[in-house]
Amino acid sequence: QVQLVEAGGGLVQAGGSLRLSCAASGRTLSSYTMGWFRQAPGKEREVVAAISRGGLNILYADSVKGRFTISRDNAKNTVYLQMNSLKPEDTAVYYCAAQTLVTLTTVPGNYMYWGQGTQVTVSS
Repeated sequence: QVQLVEAGGGLVQAGGSLRLSCAASGRTLSSYTMGWFRQAPGKEREVVAAISRGGLNILYADSVKGRFTISRDNAKNTVYLQMNSLKPEDTAVYYCAAQTLVTLTTVPGNYMYWGQGTQVTVSS
């Protein structure tokens, strides 16, 4: 079991940056593949990025590739999402999630642990 808590969301102007963090408790994050997802009003939850246990294998959604960077610090039990060049279409609730599958996955249903979410709003 692992509990996940996101932080770092807020309001930012288009073109600006935010850094989200996901802190784990209960279990060490090193046991889990981690993902960031987002959900905008009226939209399906979609993957943003995912990172393997050791941090060497990374997946990004095409919509954020080149702008967002996922990273993890297993010693701190924390996963990060650095978001640069933010666009209004990035506005959503961002969720941190953990799963025990060996392979990276973009399917939300494959993730068994979820944080409470943090709101990111990008103004135009």
